Order: sequence, then C-alpha cells, then structure tokens
Amino acid sequence: MATASVISTQPTPDEALKRLVDGNEAFVADEPLPSDLSRERRLTLAEGQQPFATLVGCSDSRVGPEQLFGVGLGELFIVQAAGNNVDTAGMGSIEYSVAVLKVPLIVVLGHDKCGAVAAAADVVTKDTRFPGSIARMIEPIVPAAQRSVDEDKLVDTAVEKNVRRMVERLQKFSELMLIEPQGRGELKVVGAVYELATGRVRWL
Repeated sequence: MATASVISTQPTPDEALKRLVDGNEAFVADEPLPSDLSRERRLTLAEGQQPFATLVGCSDSRVGPEQLFGVGLGELFIVQAAGNNVDTAGMGSIEYSVAVLKVPLIVVLGHDKCGAVAAAADVVTKDTRFPGSIARMIEPIVPAAQRSVDEDKLVDTAVEKNVRRMVERLQKFSELMLIEPQGRGELKVVGAVYELATGRVRWL
C-alpha cells in the first residue's frame, strides 16, 4: 500500500458522510456525479493517496462502491469480503487507513440479497453444511441469522444485524488507533445497507 502524501485537507467525518449521501442521491436519480479518471489525477495519485472514507463492503459484483457513491480514483479506501466480514488482513487495512491515511469516516456497507448472509441463514434454518473455507467464512454471520430467525424477512433482517455487529466491533472492540480518534471526534463509524434494485443506500 502506498503511503499518504499531502494532497488535500481531509474533511470532517460529517462532511465526508455528506459527500457519500449526496453522491448516492445523484446515483439513485440517474444523475451520477462526474468522477475524475483523468491522466492528471492518476499522476497525482502515483505520488500518494488520501481517501476521504474507508468502505468495508461485501465482495459482490452488483455492489460497486465508487459508482453508487459517485466518487473517483483515490477517494475511497475499500476493504471487501463476502458478508462484509473483516479478518486480520481486513482489520489491519482499516487500521492503516485511519492511522496512516487519516480517513475521517468508516462505512460498513451491507446489501440486500446477500449470498453470504443467506448461506448463514441456511445454516441456522436448514442445518446446511458448506465445503472448504466457505463454512469458516460465514461463521461470524451465523449469530446475526440466529437473532433474526423469527423475523418475516430473515435474510434482510440478518443483513442489517450483521452490519450493526461490525459497526459495534469497530466502535467499541478495536485497537486504540480506532477508538481514540473516535473519542476525539476525528473519526466516525457508520453502517448502511444498499438496495440492489433501487440503488439507494439506507443509512442505519
């Protein structure tokens, strides 16, 4: 990962969140904000990066963070894994984005019709067994499915509970390099769920 360089002043956590909210509203309205993909921008980024937010999302081809938030190269630091889970490498990446790149905002983004969450729901309701690393991958999601088993929309409810689980982990049960800037108001951690059909991000 490239080290940071002084490209611009970072926004406040609320300003960073507003950029994402505004970008998604434009995306939903089929009026996406223009993204800077120019050669000049690429040359600037070759000298270092200063993203304004870290996105912890699901590795699903239908969820393109840059597109749904209307941002360009170098603006989001993206950590993706099925079910927006975070392992050691993922957590280290998040910590790097805060400690070194000084991002003011972390967004945990789930989405409806999530295959990893649906698989966790099948474990709970059908005692399904999955091969290889898939079983270990969805294991952290199973408690969210268990707490949602009595809900009408089990998977949708579990998606939200799984996002809230990760938000709580980042807010309360992380290293001091994440806890301390939150206490100083320099970092905010928020959760959201992306609706595939509408393109809308619902903030939790």
